[in-house]
Amino acid sequence: MTSEPDQHPVNGLNDVVHQRVRLGILTVAHQARRVEFGFLRTALALTAGNLSQHLAVLEKAGLVEIEKGYEGKRARTWLSLTPAGERALRDEVTQLKRLIQQIETPAKNAGEDM
Repeated sequence: MTSEPDQHPVNGLNDVVHQRVRLGILTVAHQARRVEFGFLRTALALTAGNLSQHLAVLEKAGLVEIEKGYEGKRARTWLSLTPAGERALRDEVTQLKRLIQQIETPAKNAGEDM
C-alpha cells in the first residue's frame, strides 16, 4: 500500500495488518520465516483460540500461509508470510515511520491553525 506524499500517514495504515496481535504475528513470521503455532502463542501471550482467529483473518487476506503436519507423532501447525504478507508488513512499517516523522517534525505539518 502506498500513499500520496501529502496524505496523512495514518490513512495509509492497513487495518488488517495494524491490529496489535496481527502486527505481532507478521513481525515474528518475518523474523523467523516459518514459525510454529505454539511458539507464536507463547511469544505473543495469546490463547490458542485467539491466535487461531487472528491467523484466519491473515490467511483470508492472503498474508500468511498455514501448513499443518507432524513433528514426530505430534500434530503441528506452522505459518509463513506470503509475498503479499511481506509487502503488507513493509508498507505498514513505512507508514508508521512516516507517522513518527510527522510527530517528531516541528508543527509545520501539524496544521496548527486548523
